Amino acid sequence: MLKLYSFGPGANSLKPMLTLFEKGLEYEQHLLNPAKFEHHSDWYKALNPRGQVPALDDDGRIVTESTVICEYLEDAHPTAVKLRPDDPYDRAQMRVWTKWVDEYFCWCVSTIGWHRGVKFMAQQLSDAEFEEHLKKIPIPEQQVKWRRAREGFPQDLLDEEMRKIGVSVRKLDDHLAHNEWLAGGMFSLADICNFAIANGMELGFAEQVNKQDTPHLVRWIEQINARPKVQAMFAAIPRERLGPPKDG
Repeated sequence: MLKLYSFGPGANSLKPMLTLFEKGLEYEQHLLNPAKFEHHSDWYKALNPRGQVPALDDDGRIVTESTVICEYLEDAHPTAVKLRPDDPYDRAQMRVWTKWVDEYFCWCVSTIGWHRGVKFMAQQLSDAEFEEHLKKIPIPEQQVKWRRAREGFPQDLLDEEMRKIGVSVRKLDDHLAHNEWLAGGMFSLADICNFAIANGMELGFAEQVNKQDTPHLVRWIEQINARPKVQAMFAAIPRERLGPPKDG
């Protein structure tokens, strides 16, 4: 039985989750609670020493890195539903898009997300609790990110990340103006991986993603949200909500 360890259906956790749903593969869902820092617990780091989600357990074989998990599911568990183009050139274009989202698009959106949401998790800890928690984070760069979330990201960094988000949404909108999907004329892992980051941007980044300025990107987001498997995923698995306290 496949087992997926992840947060709720958003960002990197959404990628393999939606891949599993679209392919119709049976699996056990193990939701970790980011508010309780379960991904930094000893039991989870025994599965993924980097202390990051998602992670896939395929009969004792652990696969990490969200996009790699998606590719692994296509290789190890082929189904009638294919999420990669057959043509080598089209498949290469699909991977260009997944590489871009992993190396560029994801990171600028992530920083703003940490600034808006994760910082409240970091700030709720006492100084002693926070320093103790940092010791449990195995990746030095992530320790720096947590410290920045607690103390506040520099404004020039936030401005630069917002600029990169603008570049990203224009890139997607320009491509989708002439293409129904991102690669190979079909719904593929390129769409899944970019949708994982772009979904919800009409709310969180309404000044940049809207029907007037990015109509093709909005069409694509709505088109994916209308897919039966996407609706089934969101109906079955709750999304965690990180942000300021409700009374704050």
